[in-house]
Amino acid sequence: MEHDHHHIHFKKTGKLFLIGIIINIIYIIIEVVFGLLSNSMALISDAGHNFSDVITLFFSWGAIRLSQRKPTSRFTYGFRRSTILAAILNTLLLFAAVTILAFETIKRIGNPVEINSLNVILIAFTGIIINGFTAWLFVKGQKHDLNIRSAFIHFIADTLVSLGVVFSGIIMFFTGIVWIDSLASILIILIIIYGSYRLLIDSVSLAMDAVPEYIDIKAVRKYLENIPEVSGIHDLHIWALGTSTAAMTVHLETNRETDVNFITTIQNDLREKYKIAHSTIQVETGGRPENCNDCIQGDTIF
Repeated sequence: MEHDHHHIHFKKTGKLFLIGIIINIIYIIIEVVFGLLSNSMALISDAGHNFSDVITLFFSWGAIRLSQRKPTSRFTYGFRRSTILAAILNTLLLFAAVTILAFETIKRIGNPVEINSLNVILIAFTGIIINGFTAWLFVKGQKHDLNIRSAFIHFIADTLVSLGVVFSGIIMFFTGIVWIDSLASILIILIIIYGSYRLLIDSVSLAMDAVPEYIDIKAVRKYLENIPEVSGIHDLHIWALGTSTAAMTVHLETNRETDVNFITTIQNDLREKYKIAHSTIQVETGGRPENCNDCIQGDTIF
């Protein structure tokens, strides 16, 4: 039943992502067309920004689809890791797009053009509604899924960016100062760079088997040490299987014989309290062996 419930949750989430992707793609096309017609770099940069979010949405959706696929005898962990690789690819694509946008914006500063500020206001205002609506789609899911939370935060940021473009349009409309548009464009580019830099750092860290940010390894360690039967712990490793699933292995030294319930209880606790779905626990009764062949050299921090 648990699996069924999970499957329904995935289907529902998948649908949300699909709705988000479709309405945002339509909006991007409108934004690019009107950006070109109105000569507004801010609109075109914002379209670039929205496009980056559609890619993020697409990868998150793909991740949900892939994580439902069963592991094979070759890919024993399933295909969740692809989400991390996708996030890295996403960031690199973003950097390429940003470079083109920045180049165009700088070129524009040198020779200003007539900008249709009413169009800019109108389209950016539509952006506030669309991004706000997309963010609202994910309000519920963002509490328990990292992938959805990143999509949610993205669209909140987008709503603010569109608001900024509306203001730049209003200022241009009343003052006729055209370089405000380039300024708005540069600010958006900086926001994209910051966002992608964070995403790249996080994705590369996960690809390097770092402990995911949402897991506090010190707390996990403390929890394990405080179990009455446990006299020592070593070889504690926590790593990401994808953007929203983690695995853990640990060796526990116990002061008395334990049964399978001992391990099951710990695994359930790790799942409930620390969001670690896959844990492998090796129990060693009577202390640690003298020559620990299994221990990784330089692993003394754990």
